[in-house]
Amino acid sequence: MSTIEHPRPRTRVATDAQTLAELYLSAEILRVVNVWDAVSARVVAELPGTRAIATAGHGIAAAHGYPDGERIPLELMLAAVERIVAATELPVTADLDGGFGDAADTVRRAIDVGVCGANIEDRLRPLDESAAVMRAAVQAGEREGVPFVLNARTDAIVRGGGRHRRESLADAIERGRAYLDAGAQCVFVPGVLDADEARSLVEGIGERRVSVIGLPGALTATEYEALGVARISYGPMPQNVALTALKRLGESLQADGSIPGGTEQLNDF
Repeated sequence: MSTIEHPRPRTRVATDAQTLAELYLSAEILRVVNVWDAVSARVVAELPGTRAIATAGHGIAAAHGYPDGERIPLELMLAAVERIVAATELPVTADLDGGFGDAADTVRRAIDVGVCGANIEDRLRPLDESAAVMRAAVQAGEREGVPFVLNARTDAIVRGGGRHRRESLADAIERGRAYLDAGAQCVFVPGVLDADEARSLVEGIGERRVSVIGLPGALTATEYEALGVARISYGPMPQNVALTALKRLGESLQADGSIPGGTEQLNDF
């Protein structure tokens, strides 16, 4: 399916995976500014502090006119991810939603386009079923000769419904341990987490084994880092910020405004 002349060789993807795993285990929290196309990847990759690139599944879907939640065809998602990989030399980890019905095959195809790690959601499926999905994803990487870096996502908090927050946290910890046992490198627990909640997750799942999302009202990356969190990502928020800036610019131009001074030429492919 490749449309890129020189995709990353399998040995390079394996090396990228080793690098990404080391970044997760580092004492310094891994900060990933999620991207949704080649030009956003290029801009983020050129920032001095960027160590890895993470795609935003919601952002890629939206850029192609699809709602979130595996509504975008997998082939189109992977084609977008392939162009992101081609735009940077950094390791790329992809948002693969819930695995698109076959996590093992989806991971295999993601590796084919140069991806070395991924988020896969449990969507609060039964625990044994969810752990099997995570295990299948990791084993697919092994069969391809890549130590695939799985950031297993549990929706225990964001899909917790009306249950007590303590129950959702306990569920996240139980699921997180099961996913680590299945071979995941880290456990992504999205939601606005306060310090006590983040500390509980780290104590229950493991230091440098918990991944969080930066949302309005959440702690800062530095605060999460001090609590032993491995990674912070921002999901659709970078795209939302970019689109908000575009909207404000459009409003200004329609009101006889002008392009702001100091605007950089960042899309010079």
